[in-house]
Amino acid sequence: MKTNKNDNFFERVYEVVRRIPYGRVTSYGAIAKYLGTARSARMVGWAMNNTGDREEVPAHRVVNRKGILTGKHHFAGTSLMQQLLENEGIKVRDNQIVDFERYFWDPMSEL
Repeated sequence: MKTNKNDNFFERVYEVVRRIPYGRVTSYGAIAKYLGTARSARMVGWAMNNTGDREEVPAHRVVNRKGILTGKHHFAGTSLMQQLLENEGIKVRDNQIVDFERYFWDPMSEL
């Protein structure tokens, strides 16, 4: 079976995402920078799109650099991503995390 070169990158992304603590969020760019591929934020987004039903990958904790829920349309229903974040104590208003800096988890300094 031929493997896709993105498979390994995606698995590295998922490993970081699995380590985001409950009640915290990070950004696509922060993950890319941690992995040494600072210009690959969009590829991190593609990895998040491909999590499918992997419950062990808390994709709802990954947002854009401004705290906007840009990946929300990849979750079932119209507000599941927001509901999951709010269940963890993170306030969301108009599809953006309120007080984003407070909840931001930086893998560069945390891992």
